[in-house]
Amino acid sequence: MSTHEPIRPPVTIKTLRKMASSGEPFAALTCYDATTAKWLQRAGIHVLLVGDTAAEVVLGYSRTIDMPLDVLVALTAGVKRGAPETVVMADMPFLSYHGSEDEAIRNAGRFLTQGLADIVKLEADESFAPLVQKIARAGIPVCAHVGTRPQQVALTGGYTAAGKTPKQAAQIVADAVALERAGAVMLLIEAVPDQVTEDVLKATTVPVIGIGAGPAPHGQVLVLQDLLGLTDRQPPFAHPIAQLGTSIQTAAQKYVQMVAERQIGSRTPQMGTTSPKLSTEPRPATN
Repeated sequence: MSTHEPIRPPVTIKTLRKMASSGEPFAALTCYDATTAKWLQRAGIHVLLVGDTAAEVVLGYSRTIDMPLDVLVALTAGVKRGAPETVVMADMPFLSYHGSEDEAIRNAGRFLTQGLADIVKLEADESFAPLVQKIARAGIPVCAHVGTRPQQVALTGGYTAAGKTPKQAAQIVADAVALERAGAVMLLIEAVPDQVTEDVLKATTVPVIGIGAGPAPHGQVLVLQDLLGLTDRQPPFAHPIAQLGTSIQTAAQKYVQMVAERQIGSRTPQMGTTSPKLSTEPRPATN
């Protein structure tokens, strides 16, 4: 057995329910490719969210609402292939579930069939309860995203925290309750005061994942690039625990220097390098 493989059984939605009920926190991160997913599974991450943040960190857009549905389905499948023993959650991008209910159900289903996802996430309030009920009735697990909803930034004039007033706080709790009753098997709550999160936890029974919503949720999720120091600006609730951006830059600068000095191309590692032994065999195909 490889020393890289995790020493844990496969994680499923049932696993997350058990962890939540026993008070054992679970860890979630965004992920957008098979190679990274493989390493995150080996690290013990329980949930990988293939988020519409890929529009920004993968495709270079300035807004998450520009995420193409077909691309996100393909990225989701890649993540699941890389981490088959981890719960993979797919974000339903902007306008993929806002039209007809039939179209929304088909798009959600694509994430399970073509995208290999275990669960789909959609930003919702209580008005989406009938849709969640129909998606769930089709056999598609749903995570309902409440609180701050990034796909609504055009209405709010920018990204702002939610639940700051008693009326807003009460509405978020009502949203969470209605969506659970409609069949959501998980909730994600974003950028709300700690007290709002605690009220949601008291009013619901499903696992709750938080992002910028205090320490109380059953699970926590962050954008991987924020955690690893790959973004120029992180939100206040995401503190980098590594600085891979500068490490990548340093390695690439070294590579530029080695190319300029004609040190690249030899089958013998150059003095002072720690290159692994090179093989003359072609790289094998992988599943």
